[in-house]
Amino acid sequence: MWGAGCALREVDLSVIDSSFTLYRENIDTTKTYQTERTTVAQKEWIDKDYYADLGVSSTADADEIKKAYRKIARDNHPDAHPGDTVAENRFKTASEAYSVLGDKDKRSEYDELKQMVASGGLGGYGGFSGFGTGGGAGGAGDFGGAGTSEGFDLGDLFNRSGRSGGGGFGDVFGDMFGGGAGRDSARSTRTRRTRGADVETDITLEFREATKGVTVPIRLTSPAACTTCHGSGATPGTSAPKCGTCSGSGMVSENRGAFGFSRPCADCNGTGTRIEDPCDDCAGTGRVTRTRTITVRVPAGVVDGQKVRLAGQGEAGERGRPAGDLFVTVHVKPDDLFTRSGDDLKMTVPVSFTELALGGTVTVPTLDTKVRVKIPAGTADGTTLRVRGRGVTKRNGNSGDLLVTVKVAVPKKLDEGAASALRHYAEEEKRAGFDPRADWSGN
Repeated sequence: MWGAGCALREVDLSVIDSSFTLYRENIDTTKTYQTERTTVAQKEWIDKDYYADLGVSSTADADEIKKAYRKIARDNHPDAHPGDTVAENRFKTASEAYSVLGDKDKRSEYDELKQMVASGGLGGYGGFSGFGTGGGAGGAGDFGGAGTSEGFDLGDLFNRSGRSGGGGFGDVFGDMFGGGAGRDSARSTRTRRTRGADVETDITLEFREATKGVTVPIRLTSPAACTTCHGSGATPGTSAPKCGTCSGSGMVSENRGAFGFSRPCADCNGTGTRIEDPCDDCAGTGRVTRTRTITVRVPAGVVDGQKVRLAGQGEAGERGRPAGDLFVTVHVKPDDLFTRSGDDLKMTVPVSFTELALGGTVTVPTLDTKVRVKIPAGTADGTTLRVRGRGVTKRNGNSGDLLVTVKVAVPKKLDEGAASALRHYAEEEKRAGFDPRADWSGN
C-alpha cells in the first residue's frame, strides 16, 4: 500500500497527428519512477473495419487474412485494370487493411482499440476531458478537453476491462482521477453498446455455381431478437427503468484507500436497467433461439474457403443491442472438366496425332456454351491454347480466359489398314530426316 505522501509524479497526455500516446509512471514504494511510453492506438483506425475490408471475421488466423488479401490484390491490381477507379480503390483499401492485420503487433493494438471504441471507452476520442467529476486527485479537473464533453477513463486504457474482470491499474487510476463517476459513465456506455456474437456457418456449392454466382437460402438456428418485445426484454407497453443500485452504469465500485475495485452490478446483470415486468417469451433477455431462413448472395468467382460476410445477421444482442455478423464459409466441389487458376478456367482436351501434326479445329465447352478452338499445324503435345474472355467473370464485369491444353490420345488397338498406314508414315518420316530425339540431352 502506498504511503500518504505518495503522488503521481507526471502524466503527459499528447495528441499528435493521427495517433495519441499515453505516458505513464511506474510507481514503486521507494519512489523510483520509470517512465514508459505506451502507444495506445492510431486515431485513423477508429472509423475503419479492416476485417470487413478483407472479407474475413475477427477470429481469422494469419493464413486466412493473407489469402484473402492476395485474392483481392490479384483481382483488383491497378496494372491489370488501368483506369478502373473502383478496382484501384478496392486495392488500396485491402492494402491498408493488410498493413495492419498482417502485422501481429499492429493487429493486437487495432483489436484493443476497436474493442475500447465499441464499448464507449474513448468517449469520442476527440480529446481528453474530465477524468471524473469528483476531483478526487486534489482537483485534477479537466485535462485537455478538446472536442468532447464525456469523461475519459484511465481505467479503460490500463485495464482493458473486458478482459480484466475489475481491479488492477484501471481502477487505481480511475479512483485517483475522480472517484468512480467518470468510470461508471464510460462503462455504462460500454455495456449499452455491446453487440451480439458473430456466427459462422458453411455452405457447399457446385463448381459452376461458385464461378457464376448464386443465391442460396440457408437455415440458421441462433439467438434472434424476440418478436414479442422487439428485443427490449420488457413486456410490451412497459419500460425498463434505470437500475437504482448502480445508477444505470451497470457497474458498482468500491474504494479502498488508493485502490478501487469495480464489478458488474448483480442486480441488473451489468445492463444498467432493471426489467420489472419481463417479457414472457424471452424471460427479459430480449432474445429467443429460433430457426431462421437467410438468403445468402454468393458473388461470382468465389473460391473454395472464401468467407462471405452478412452484416447484422449474427446473434442478436441482449435487450435491443446490435446484432453480430454472419460469416458464411463457402466450400466448392471439384468439377469433372474444369479447374481454376485465378480467374482463368483450365481444361484438357484429348486430340489425335494427326490433329496436332496437320492442324484442325476442336469444339470445347465453356461455362455458358460451346466454342471452336483452332489447332495450328505442328502443335506439340501438351500445348495450351488460350480462348479470351471465356473464364470466370470478375467484379469489374470483365472475364478471365479459358486455357485449353491439348493432349494426344494414343489408340490401344489398330486395324490392319491403320497399322499399315502408320508403318508407311514411319518410313516416310525417316526418309525425310525427322528425328524426334535429335536435340535430346540424353543422346
